[in-house]
Amino acid sequence: MPGETPQLAITARPGGIELRVKVVPGASRSRLAGRLGDALKVAVAAPPEGGKANAALIELLASALGVKRADVAVVSGHGNPLKRVSVNGISVADARARLSGAE
Repeated sequence: MPGETPQLAITARPGGIELRVKVVPGASRSRLAGRLGDALKVAVAAPPEGGKANAALIELLASALGVKRADVAVVSGHGNPLKRVSVNGISVADARARLSGAE
């Protein structure tokens, strides 16, 4: 329907999920910042250099989703603000519930 916001793009994969994330580096503080289309928008205080923003993204998502940092990985978009991130040990339903405040 026109004007309807799409759901976050969270898909099931063996052992976990994959989601689209738009990262905004250099923010005043790291936080879940809502959504941009079907992507989760995440602001991180770290600069976009030397993998610092990706590391901050992983730490923030692990905390928000209640998983270990080792269970979160950037699958694609390492040098791009739009990324695909995989998360082990969580279902699509649990991820949607834990990220519902960002929607």
